[in-house]
This record gives sequence, C-alpha cells and structure tokens, in this order.
Amino acid sequence: MADLFDLSGRVAFVTGAAQGLGQGAAVGFARYGADVVCVDLAADACAETVARVEALGRQAMAVGCSVTDEQAVGAAVAAAVSRFGQLDIAFNAAGITKRVASTDIAPADWRRVIEVNLVGVFLCCQAVGRHMVARGSGSIINMASVAALGAMGRGNTPYTASKAGVAGLTRELAIEWAPFGVRVNALAPIQFRTPFITTLLADEELTRRLVAKIPLGRMGEVEDIVGPAVFLASDASAMITGHVLPVDGGYLAQ
Repeated sequence: MADLFDLSGRVAFVTGAAQGLGQGAAVGFARYGADVVCVDLAADACAETVARVEALGRQAMAVGCSVTDEQAVGAAVAAAVSRFGQLDIAFNAAGITKRVASTDIAPADWRRVIEVNLVGVFLCCQAVGRHMVARGSGSIINMASVAALGAMGRGNTPYTASKAGVAGLTRELAIEWAPFGVRVNALAPIQFRTPFITTLLADEELTRRLVAKIPLGRMGEVEDIVGPAVFLASDASAMITGHVLPVDGGYLAQ
C-alpha cells in the first residue's frame, strides 16, 4: 500500500512555497520522494523551503514569479521543465486576502484578491496544464477553502468569491483535461495556523470563537495539509478528479 503514495521520480511545481501551506506541501512532497520547484514572489524567499527539501535528499529549485503575470508564469514553468525535464504535480497555494466590509472595500482591493487567488491559479493551471496535457499525465491541486463551500462573513467577500471561483475552475479543468490523463482537484481547508492569518490570531477572542466551531476542537497545523496533498498527488487518488476535498476538522459536516 505504501507504493500508492510514493512520489519518487516525480517533480512538483509549488506556488506560495516560501511559507505556510505551500511550504508544508513542498516539503511533504519531497518527504515522499518528489523533487520540487519552489515558486514565490521572490526566489530568495524560498531559501528555507529549498534547504528543507534538499535535506531530505531531493532536488529543489527556487523561482521568483508573480502568479498574476502570464509571461512570468510561463517562464517559471519553462525553467522548471528545462531543469527537470518534466512536471508531474502542481500545487497552487499562492493567495492573499483583504478583510474589509463589503460596503467599504475599494474596487481595486477587490480586483487584486480576485487577480491573485483566481486568475493566478488559472494562469498556473494553464501553463502547467499545457505541459501535462502534452505528456498525457499529471495531477494539479488547487488551494480552495471552506469559504468556497459556505459563507464566512467578517468582510471576506472577495476572498470567498475568489475561492468559489477556484472550486468551479477545478471542476471545469478536471472535465476538460480528463481525456488527456490530467487530474485536477482542490483542497478546501479551514483556518490553519500559518502567517496568512497572523492578524486573526492576534485577536484571542475571535480565535476562540472560530475554534469552537470546529468539531475537532483546533485549527489546522501546516503538517495537516501534507497527507491530503500527497494523496491527491499520488496514485492513491488515481480515480479522483474534479473533487474539492475539505480539510476542515468536520466544520462543513455540521
């Protein structure tokens, strides 16, 4: 059974790899045998992730790239293929948020969240997908959110809209690319204890209320993303595509 999760000989392209869930997935893929392309706004920001991947005996490269820049994304994918010869896994974790009441948020801030979280995911899927479709295999994992499946409130409208878009995009690409052997799925996590929610964690009362709504009684930790990510990247999920998998401690089951 262990062979089902073996990623030896595969190459993973991970955005948002400098920290948080992107870093967790990158290191997790390496732990199961994959070489990793670590992508973030600045290549230097990925130094820690690269070091952790290499400490596991795997190869890694860092690429600086804005996921909203079509040419930069294409160049990042081309550089990765030039270095490793193939891409087998993509994990699209780069994302931002802007918590402002819908009556007050500036249209430019709304557009920025959509641009990074949805357009950026599409551009990465498109660039990696072209390579995978041509090869006839691959697994793409997009980072959605429980917000894609239910309203969060508290000024999260641009974030929620973007993540709902990611869920829809995931399903559409899954159907379009299934005939070419490319699977596309998404993860939908609840709040995880990462730098992404530093401001939220500073509010102890809000954090307590959020945790109280999670049946397992805690927020996610970065390590909790590794199992679901490796599952969707590996042959263990060979018959799964177009699925949005909650990683939410039971939150959506209520």
